[in-house]
Amino acid sequence: MRLVRIVSGLLVFVMCCSCYNNRQHTPDAWDLTKQQLDSISFSTTHHYTQNYNFLVTARSLPLADALPDMAFDSLLVVRGERVVVAEIATVPSDTIDSVWVKVARDQITQGWIRESELLAGVCPDDPISQFIDLFSDTHLLIFLALCAVVGGAFAVRRLLRRRAWIVHFHDIDSFYPTLLCLLVAAAATLYATIQMFGPESWRHFYYHPSLNPFALPAHLGVFVASVWAIIIVGGAAVDEAVHRLSATDAVLYLGGLAAVCAVNYVVFSISTLYYVGYLLLPAYILFARRAYRRRPRRPYLCGHCGRPLRAKGTCPHCGAVNK
Repeated sequence: MRLVRIVSGLLVFVMCCSCYNNRQHTPDAWDLTKQQLDSISFSTTHHYTQNYNFLVTARSLPLADALPDMAFDSLLVVRGERVVVAEIATVPSDTIDSVWVKVARDQITQGWIRESELLAGVCPDDPISQFIDLFSDTHLLIFLALCAVVGGAFAVRRLLRRRAWIVHFHDIDSFYPTLLCLLVAAAATLYATIQMFGPESWRHFYYHPSLNPFALPAHLGVFVASVWAIIIVGGAAVDEAVHRLSATDAVLYLGGLAAVCAVNYVVFSISTLYYVGYLLLPAYILFARRAYRRRPRRPYLCGHCGRPLRAKGTCPHCGAVNK
């Protein structure tokens, strides 16, 4: 015990000590030029700066070969082309938008455009940003909402009439499908919450995306972690459906599961914008929990075909006797 105390004391002493590097102070370490300071300030508020790459999403963007106070001729960049930010300037005399951005497709095609017009017709040249841009489109969201609600209701009605397997109503004996639906609903609610209460942090994530939840702020890290959880749990749900159902039933079940997840995404992402989603989410969790607890359990597996059984005895699928 005496030796343990001595070793413990030494460990505490070492942990309380640290190396100190008495560096020479360099007062000119942040002696930056005015242009560099302006670039840092612009990047902080606008989330992009020089040498940032964009992908043109509009049909075409007109470019001026000089600022508005000079003679200029128009150039065009079209959809699918990539441009890079070459220069940023402020034009106080412009009453529409005082920020002008010079972008370049190549050495020949380059010119100036107002920032508002540029950002409306481009997206960051990153697959994650492009995916976000696709699912943030208002018209697409409304179209998906209509298709998801109508298609989901029709699919659920048809499946219930045929007594087919479907999540929450006539579900398989696995918690993964229910967990997947809950994760989609929670992620959609969190996504809408970030859009409302942290738009600047979401905008910065849009321009500088990352799939590492530990390299992001807490709320964004939780959202990215929920996306990873959806992918992992989704794979587990597919595996459970394939092993517990026949090929035809598995396809129908997974189609119904996808429809329910689509409805959850649309309903919770839109309703949360009007604060209704915060009431729907606890109610949906309670409903999913009760539906899962009412499900009949099949704790056994047939030793011959591997299908789940409610009790030991003759397998209704292959006729093997399980003792």
